Amino acid sequence: MTIARRTFLASAAGLAALPAWAQDWTPPRPIRFVVPFAAGGATDVVARVLADRMGEKLGQPVVVENRAGSGGNIGVENVVRAPADGTVILMGTTGTLTINQHLYNNMGFDPVRDLAPISMAFATDHVLIVGPNVPARTAQEFIAWLRENPGKASFGSAGSGSSTHMVAELFRSAAKVEVTHVPYRGSAPALNDTVAGNVQFMLDQLPSAIGQIQGGRVRALATTGPRRTAQLPEVPTMKEIGLPDAEATSWGAVMAPQGTPAAAIARMNAVLREALADPAIQARLVAAGADAVSSTPGELSQKMVQEAATWGRVVRDARITVN
Repeated sequence: MTIARRTFLASAAGLAALPAWAQDWTPPRPIRFVVPFAAGGATDVVARVLADRMGEKLGQPVVVENRAGSGGNIGVENVVRAPADGTVILMGTTGTLTINQHLYNNMGFDPVRDLAPISMAFATDHVLIVGPNVPARTAQEFIAWLRENPGKASFGSAGSGSSTHMVAELFRSAAKVEVTHVPYRGSAPALNDTVAGNVQFMLDQLPSAIGQIQGGRVRALATTGPRRTAQLPEVPTMKEIGLPDAEATSWGAVMAPQGTPAAAIARMNAVLREALADPAIQARLVAAGADAVSSTPGELSQKMVQEAATWGRVVRDARITVN
């Protein structure tokens, strides 16, 4: 299954179209930028890059705050319940915005109903990584090893229902292997345990895994995007190793509590689109393994609806449940 990547790059005309009534909006106090996962993961990396630029343009500090747990639901609910005055925003993800609603019966909030879209922020591939104790050197050898040892290998994720869980489930299904899921409170601790050998593999987002790959502490065997990534040009795609149904990309988007003033939404959208069109910002994200992606609030709203339907089918077909 392929999760299509759609890129909405800002144009000069779009930036100039900021309504006059929104041009003068400034946050009344510093902005809390909630990341619903532990520090060090892909979502956190991108949020910190954008927070610096947003603070410069909006005239107030933008402070990243990590609130991990429950597959990201704890952080999202913190934003949903926050004052809708433009001083609290969320770095939402594929999982928190379009997957969790199909996994948790009592979330207490609805991402579509209770959050206001601001802009897309990034898209990233996942990468199949194995720890140093795994004997396989190629993806094909790894799959053969898993099949020879059914139920003995485990994989880490950022939490039940996170993108790192769901993409790994796609891999499990496509490769027809029996493995055990071990959820963590964020990608960083899951990655640490992969390095330590406490779990055998992970399908992490590229931005959070690239440092450990380049440092030789884990081995990259395949990436999940439609083409090879520039950061790991020697690593084949899932399609190239014979698993086209394991192809997927993840994305992140900036959201606010529903009811946030339109002027605040418009101003922050303009700041984000300008930042994401900046070659320097794009280079920083590429270096971290992510592609800069921006959108209008309306485009983001449409994407959320489309992907919620797509991942809902995946959850039902694979009978995925949270632990």
